[in-house]
Amino acid sequence: MTTQGDVLWTPPAELREQSELGRYMRWLKEHRGLELADYDALFQWSIDDLEGFWGSLWEFFEIRAHQPYERVLGSHEMPGAEWFPGARLNYAEHMLGRDEDLGRVAIIARSQSRGPSELTFRELREQVARARTGLERLGVGPGDRVVAYLPNIPETLVAYLAAASLGAVWATCPPEFGVRSVIQRLGQLEPKVLLAVSGYRWGDRFVDRREQVAAVREELPSLEAVVHVPYADGDAQPLPDTLRWGDLLRESGPLEFEPVPFSHPLCVLFSSGTTGLPKAIVHGHGGILLEHLKNSVLSWDVRPGDRLQWFTTTAWMMWNALVSILLCRASIVMIEGNPGWPDPGFQWRLAEETRPTMLGLSPAFVLACRKEGVEPGKLDLSSIRSVGAAGSPLPVEGYEWLYSELGRDVFVNLGSGGTDVCTGIVQGYPLLPVYAGEMSGRCLGVDTAAYSPGGEPVVGELGELVIRQPMPSMPVCFWNDPGDARYRATYFDQFPGVFRFGDWIMFTERGSSVITGRSDATLNRGGVRLGTSELYSVIEEFDDVLDSLVVHMEANDELLLFVVLRPGVELDSGLSERMKSELRTALSPRHAPDEIIAVPAIPRTLTGKKLELPVKRILGGTPVAEVVSRDMLVDPASIEPFADYARARATA
Repeated sequence: MTTQGDVLWTPPAELREQSELGRYMRWLKEHRGLELADYDALFQWSIDDLEGFWGSLWEFFEIRAHQPYERVLGSHEMPGAEWFPGARLNYAEHMLGRDEDLGRVAIIARSQSRGPSELTFRELREQVARARTGLERLGVGPGDRVVAYLPNIPETLVAYLAAASLGAVWATCPPEFGVRSVIQRLGQLEPKVLLAVSGYRWGDRFVDRREQVAAVREELPSLEAVVHVPYADGDAQPLPDTLRWGDLLRESGPLEFEPVPFSHPLCVLFSSGTTGLPKAIVHGHGGILLEHLKNSVLSWDVRPGDRLQWFTTTAWMMWNALVSILLCRASIVMIEGNPGWPDPGFQWRLAEETRPTMLGLSPAFVLACRKEGVEPGKLDLSSIRSVGAAGSPLPVEGYEWLYSELGRDVFVNLGSGGTDVCTGIVQGYPLLPVYAGEMSGRCLGVDTAAYSPGGEPVVGELGELVIRQPMPSMPVCFWNDPGDARYRATYFDQFPGVFRFGDWIMFTERGSSVITGRSDATLNRGGVRLGTSELYSVIEEFDDVLDSLVVHMEANDELLLFVVLRPGVELDSGLSERMKSELRTALSPRHAPDEIIAVPAIPRTLTGKKLELPVKRILGGTPVAEVVSRDMLVDPASIEPFADYARARATA
């Protein structure tokens, strides 16, 4: 039986020659005189010599700068690090391939709202040039904000690159967001242009968004233009008083790129907003360019001509990671609609059709497929060299299932990072083994550690995930944050000069790691900190349990476990006691809940995260409206049973 830490995959010897990471190590030997024996030596050098490492990537990836940098790191201070001062470049310029790539497919689009489509790099260039010209006609220039209420479709990427080429700042919300969620985010930016669809399909159901778009427009007084992107029934459901997408692109123009400083705002990503107004996290051109090249090429081993399929919405940082695969002169599969429709096997069948070399999956999706008996091993998935997974922990059972279905030759690369840095922090690399239930390594150039409450690094025990030195894709700032007050409070209050990420992590002696959940949702019983993910991995193995959520109420040291049961299953004393007994046996007596409560659904954000801390606050008496926006949830009604339970507890 597989246990945590067992080696499931060992890098074949030829990967030192064939992988992009191996090519980079040979380049370092030839151009820098660095002979590094293995990944551990490379990692140590990357954090010991930040300037040498990031400067080498600039040269290795052949960054096209309109003006050279004066030095790699002008200031090492955190917060306030200054990367590549003097340099002027543009992210979008690197996203459109080289001349030899023009006939190569860049985008494969699949949607439940319209038929399949493809764009070559040549066609993508032409559309970006036209959209750039159209935005210029609307008066868009450097620093202006262009925002979108759009799904994961080619037009969204075209508009993003057109805005970036002008030095404008981009932000987006998917059309499933409600008005309040959109205004809380995009309203902070005072945008000049909004792009929107009038509706979309979710499976076989049409969702009309004309009323929501009208309400958003009303709440954004800074808007000077709205562009309607015809999509699901777009011609039949027009947005009034808008410029049509076709009219925006009616004129061709030169494909030019505004040279901007390294830290010039490229895009704004938003935190989940489950604990307050969403943080508007500003990322810069240079930081995203270098970091996404490093991540895609050296960790994911993406090569020219490769292809990535990874379901994401435009609300998640994985959208930015997906589209940045074009930096590698590779192609992407853009999926729009319900990812589980008409059944959980859809994404696997799509992979058989589109032939990705890398397939990205969420751990929750992997575990759901395993539980539902999906059998991707019966499909022709021979194109897949690697599987990426991110968004939440993946237990040993998930690793076992992937290898049993896809075979032992596939590189399973579990990683964890986040919106704050728009990349991974810990994950696998092609020269590291795959350990069951663990992330294989620390990311190059990212000086990570687990800190005790007193600020001491610990190994072999849980601690706060921190980054001890700057990295280029740390946020430039938060939008409209005078004096960087909220920025500093978010990352640097607990450990001055050290970036606290907010995850609870354990590093092993060999450098692998396990993340057990958000540190602000960590269970602390009797002075022992317990990760929520290990509890979920036990409970959700029960055939009768579809989903679960646990919270710890410190006031009376009470552990509450909420479960979603299969239809027809009753939560009787027998089932409840079996769950508690299994948790005591598999984990510890401290993991056994004081009470188990059945609920219809677990509240999750649209990116799939369980609302552990918001539920805890609701149970503590905070009104729902102060804790979470319902239209940020996959199922807005899922929060109501928790509010009812909180009222009943208060009355009792």
